[in-house]
Amino acid sequence: MEERGLSVNEIAAHLCVNPDTIYKWIERKKLPTHEVGRSWNFLASEVDAWAKGGKAALVKPASSIS
Repeated sequence: MEERGLSVNEIAAHLCVNPDTIYKWIERKKLPTHEVGRSWNFLASEVDAWAKGGKAALVKPASSIS
């Protein structure tokens, strides 16, 4: 069975973060995503592996980026 892609709001709820955080992670090319037209599509299994690998913790807040 093929995994269903999730929207920004759905993946934000899955990770218990604000959708704005998802957009920041996309912008910094840290979060695994698939662009479909003008929308973002996420596979929960890819995002879970990314989060478990500690990648979310490596994203620096915008104020500390020079």
